[in-house]
Amino acid sequence: MVRLALRTGLRWKLSAAIALVGALVAIALSLVVHNAARHSMLDNSRDVQIERLNFTQKIFLSTNRLQFGAKIDDPELPEALRDEVAKNKRATYLQDTGQTAPDVWAASPLSNNRVLSMHDRFPDRFAVLDDLDQALVIGSTAVVVGGCALGVLVGGRLSKRLRKAAAAAGKLADGDTAVRIRDEVGSGRVRDETDDLAFAVDAMSDALQERIEAERRVTADIAHELRTPVTGLLTAAELLPPGRPSELVRDRAQALRTLVEDVLEVARLDGHAERAELQDVVLGEFVTRRVRALDPGITVEVVREAEVTTDPRRLERILGNLIANAARHGKPPVEVTVEGRVLRVRDHGTGFPEALLREGPSRFRTGSSDRAGRGHGLGLTIAAGQARVLGARLTFRNADELTDGSTGAVSLLWLPENAPTSTGSFPVLHLPER
Repeated sequence: MVRLALRTGLRWKLSAAIALVGALVAIALSLVVHNAARHSMLDNSRDVQIERLNFTQKIFLSTNRLQFGAKIDDPELPEALRDEVAKNKRATYLQDTGQTAPDVWAASPLSNNRVLSMHDRFPDRFAVLDDLDQALVIGSTAVVVGGCALGVLVGGRLSKRLRKAAAAAGKLADGDTAVRIRDEVGSGRVRDETDDLAFAVDAMSDALQERIEAERRVTADIAHELRTPVTGLLTAAELLPPGRPSELVRDRAQALRTLVEDVLEVARLDGHAERAELQDVVLGEFVTRRVRALDPGITVEVVREAEVTTDPRRLERILGNLIANAARHGKPPVEVTVEGRVLRVRDHGTGFPEALLREGPSRFRTGSSDRAGRGHGLGLTIAAGQARVLGARLTFRNADELTDGSTGAVSLLWLPENAPTSTGSFPVLHLPER
């Protein structure tokens, strides 16, 4: 079964709730008032009819004349009223249909088993009930409309604060640790649950940030402390006599030194202490020279040349890590394409794992089992961190997503127009036909 989730704002939910409660209360009160007023009018009609009957009976006994439409032994007298009079009682009887003014009967016994009765209606009295019903309808409508307006007013303010809190939490999730939800939400005259939520999330963010910073410092300190002994180990390995065992030791020592340097670089990038040293660079020419220095066998295609302002050292670091990742985990040929401010590195392997496409690069994760799994998983992490310093955008895709009919992993670096303070606009990448 498919469940459809309907999404609506808090203000409308609150408004609907207040309007519903107001409508139920108004209807209940209207029914109570209407019934109470009608019963009061019915009782009053009985009293009036009894008084008229008493007055008429006195006149009849003294003058033998009937007044106010009174009758003797009326054949239309209701049977229930006739039975009460037969018990030598004075009584009244109502024929009430609930639609119009009721028929009010009053009867009293006379001598010789005769019955004096009166039958009348009081439409003028019950016309007031229609006016009362109209007033109750108008009042109930006003209550419902006022409840809706109150719900929109109160719910709108609460919804606005919650939306601000959600937007601030989104910024926090994107890595903007300077955001404070209590500042975005603001404080009302009376502290409510929204303020409690903002303070709780800010406290959680501060605690999490402190923990991350502590872990970063520990990682940096460990890597820094390892730097000296690793350098000594590498120097000692160079003094070993030639041979296969010595080559293995030197290779592992060099790999350990590279790992220590990468961990230190990641720690610096995580600390947001890095600053770009900007220069004007002709991107296509720069990339061509650097790629040929790294591997002359890699194809470089400049679709459109562009002059960018960036940090050449960091750009070279990003380019080298992307090419190394393509060469290590993908399959040849590795292709580099420059189009304006967009730099593309592509291999023809099995593509990036789904976890990387979904979550981005993660340190010490080398990919899924269908890739080679060599390395420490820091190359793409460092590339993403250096791109952030440059104000650039680094994305990862698989070639089948680009609909060119082939496979492979594609890394796209979008350099901004005004690095590193503005990300500028990102051009659309047009893939060359193959």
